[in-house]
Amino acid sequence: MARHWRAGAAGLAVLGLTLTACGGAKVGDTSSGSDNAGGSGKCGAFNLAVNPWVGYEADAAVVAYVAQHKLGCTVNKKNLKEEIAWQGFGTGEVDTVLENWGHDDLKKKYISGQKTAQEAGQTGNKGIIGWYVPPWLAKAHPDILDWKNLNKYAANFKTSESGGKGQLLDGDPSYVTNDAALVKNLKLNFKVVYAGSETALIQSFRDAEKNKKWVIGYFYEPQWFLSEVPLKKVSLPKYTTGCDAVAEKIACDYPVYDLDKIVSTKFAKSGSPAYKLVKNFNWTNDDQNTVAKYIAQDKMTDDAAAKKWVDANKDKVDAWLK
Repeated sequence: MARHWRAGAAGLAVLGLTLTACGGAKVGDTSSGSDNAGGSGKCGAFNLAVNPWVGYEADAAVVAYVAQHKLGCTVNKKNLKEEIAWQGFGTGEVDTVLENWGHDDLKKKYISGQKTAQEAGQTGNKGIIGWYVPPWLAKAHPDILDWKNLNKYAANFKTSESGGKGQLLDGDPSYVTNDAALVKNLKLNFKVVYAGSETALIQSFRDAEKNKKWVIGYFYEPQWFLSEVPLKKVSLPKYTTGCDAVAEKIACDYPVYDLDKIVSTKFAKSGSPAYKLVKNFNWTNDDQNTVAKYIAQDKMTDDAAAKKWVDANKDKVDAWLK
């Protein structure tokens, strides 16, 4: 998501108040909405932020399902961009962000500074961000997977939106991305163009593979779509600690992110069984991709997708509830 959101990510894309990495509102706008999943009991209300990429939606679907059906919580899902969600920790509007992609800046502000939030452990997911091309292109031109050869092919990626340069396709403009700085600092004859959403980005890659079109763009893992079209990652200059510290000077690859969970301080001290669930929640990239595929490709509702996974993974769910 994603950068999505990125850890230590310098170079956040700012849209209004939104400084998010992998996300904006789930539906791609900057508004928020809520979805009352129902349920009642000692758990009470559980306010769950949902950032706008399907992997996060999968996290939220499963945690919300377990919270409602196993703990009797009243789950309020709120579709929010990342930084907006963090603002909700202090107001009581948000109890948890389930998939945080780094955001050292937000941690400094809300955890160290305001002390309205705190870390709640890792999700178990490993986040990878980078530049990808469709499989047919990597097979036809293997050397394209080395960034040093991209200028040789720049003309093939030109579109009506790229101003005579090669197009580097990014997703939702609210996603944190270092791509404009990378293009400039690596002296690449490309221009970053936004697809507008995760869905549009996926469709562009799907079409490129089917119709042998030249597309290079920002993408990430975990992501269910890679099981449909196994995109090939371009090698950028190796990431080293601190190479992304100054946004405008970034000339290195993205780091691998250990995705983690953030909760409001109030929620952590509330004694709610939902907090224990969030703290214990841990699964793999494959788990997330499975549920995300149910939602995005199989067109299942969040609740049905969660139920299918939960029913098949009783041991994992039981461990979250201990």
